[in-house]
Parts: sequence; C-alpha cells; structure tokens
Amino acid sequence: MDQVESPHAVVPLEAGAGPDNPPCPACDEPLFGWIAQKRGLAGPVRRCESCGLGVVGDPEGAEAALRELDRLRDSETIQIENRASFACSLGGAGWSGLQPQAHHLFTVEAVRRLVARRDQVVEARRWRPLAGLAATWQTLLNSVTFGRNVALGALRDAPAVPAAESWQRVIDGLASIVLAIPALLIAIPVELVGGLIGRGAVISVRIELF
Repeated sequence: MDQVESPHAVVPLEAGAGPDNPPCPACDEPLFGWIAQKRGLAGPVRRCESCGLGVVGDPEGAEAALRELDRLRDSETIQIENRASFACSLGGAGWSGLQPQAHHLFTVEAVRRLVARRDQVVEARRWRPLAGLAATWQTLLNSVTFGRNVALGALRDAPAVPAAESWQRVIDGLASIVLAIPALLIAIPVELVGGLIGRGAVISVRIELF
C-alpha cells in the first residue's frame, strides 16, 4: 500500500536551498525573499527563517557580515536595530532599520552565531527603550510618508531616504509634524510590549571571548 504523507509534515529549511535562496552568512540556512528592491536600498532584501538575519542585495559571506557588525561596536558592546523586533514585524517594508548603508539586518541570534565563528559569545543583551521607542515611532511614521526615516533624519541626522519628488518631500515634512504625537502615543505601548517579550526595537549586546 502506498504511503500518504501527512499534510502537516515539516519540511526542513534546507529543502529551499538553491540559486534564488543562497546560504545565510550567519547560520548557512537558505535565505528567502522578504522585501522587493526599494529606493535607497542596494537590492531586494532576503531573510533567514532560522537566525533571523536580513541581507540587502547579494550575500557576501560571514566575514562581510562580521565587518559590518564591528562597525557598530563600541568597546565590548554592539548596538543593533533588531530585525526580530515587534516593530519590524508590524512595519515590514516601512521598518526604520532599512537604512541606506545597511547590508546586514541583525538579530541577537544572528549576532550570536556570527561571533561564534571567531570564538566569541554574546555575554549579555540589553533592551534600549529610548532608542527603541524612537525607532518604533519612526517605523509608524514611515507608513504614511513617501520617504523613509524622514523625522529621525531631520532631528538627529540619522540615515534617511527622502522622497523622490519635491512635493512628496513637502507632504512628508507636514505629515511627520502633524502625526508626530499620535504616532508616539501608539509607539509607546508597541515598544513596551516588544521590550517585555524580548523583541525590543534596539538591543545592545556585550561580546566576550570564550
């Protein structure tokens, strides 16, 4: 008698490996499509379903990811915009972490796997509530603007992607002003919930040698 496979059978991630799904620089599992190419990004964005790492454009391997991670280092601490955050899940393509210079979009798990390649461990992690609130607030504003990260770009010279047309930039400026307080009132409980469940928008991790 022929066997019928259960419709609930678990398909391993490795089954998705192929030219369109290259290996993740952090854990070698296949990367899957997440966001199509957008203005201000070097290419479409893929994500790893295992460690959560996001990759903009073509992956360049673990060494390139570690070099970008090192640029975020301040002594033994690295601060990341968390791709596994609650804000990222809600924001999608409007997530504030999709910054023009970013090629790798980190999670704590991706950082852990990357630094393990050079005999290091994540010794501790800490939610950064104020930085996370600002990122979540900007993510919400991105849902109503043509450009991305317009408000943080104006307030603290953060990397931003202005809208293509001058009239769009005018509307973005007005929308950011008018909706600043309503967006903040929504961002506070969103980021609070995210932080309490370990999915804050900005996380700092302390790296130590084995």
